[in-house]
Order: sequence, then C-alpha cells, then structure tokens
Amino acid sequence: MSEEKKVKIKLQAIVLDCSDAHELAEFYAKLLGWQKYDENPEWISVGVFPQTPFLLFQQEPEYKRPVWPDRPDEQQKSIHLDFAVSDLEAAVAHAVECGAVVSPVQYSDHWTVLFDPAGHPFCLVRE
Repeated sequence: MSEEKKVKIKLQAIVLDCSDAHELAEFYAKLLGWQKYDENPEWISVGVFPQTPFLLFQQEPEYKRPVWPDRPDEQQKSIHLDFAVSDLEAAVAHAVECGAVVSPVQYSDHWTVLFDPAGHPFCLVRE
C-alpha cells in the first residue's frame, strides 16, 4: 500500500480584473492601509508582506464593469469581497473618501454595499 502524500494548499492572492490596475491597487491600498507593490507592470498588488492573501490586480483591455444588483443580459459580477469593520458608518465614510461609491440598493442594516473604482461590489460588514 502506498502512503498518500498530503498536499499543502494556501490561498496566496485574490485577483481582480480591471481597466486600470494602478488605480484599483491605489484604492485598496488606501482603503485597507496596506502596501502597494507595483514592481511588476503586469501584476499590481496590495498586501502586508509576508502575510497572505494579497489582492492582485490584472489590467484587462476588454474589461467590462459588473452590474449590481444583477440584471439579465448584463455583465455579471464574478466575485465580491466582504470586509469586517468595527464601526460601519466610519468605515463607509473612509471608503467613500478613498474613491468608493455607495450602492443605491441596500439589503441590510448590518452591512453596506459599495463599488470600487472598477465597479466591483464589496461589502463592509459590522463585526
């Protein structure tokens, strides 16, 4: 009987497509207080080295902003990020100051849906 080899898998990065990788990386660096790493022109990331996961931004020439809430025959979101916050109102104000836009459609008092500069929805969630 052969011994099974265990494979270690660790989430390294979450990649978001966008039309302007530098702009989106700058937004998330400000929002989260993380470092922006842009030594590779094809992959701009933000994070706290050596901790992972990083947020990684890939510039796509044909990028189309997602529509939220979803609508038939429109570009659908493929991912959204949730961030736990200690003070929802202060966190929303900070996000807007960084360049986010509050969604006109909200479904709860426990979280707020916003859009980053590339149109990706993300939520700030009360801890």
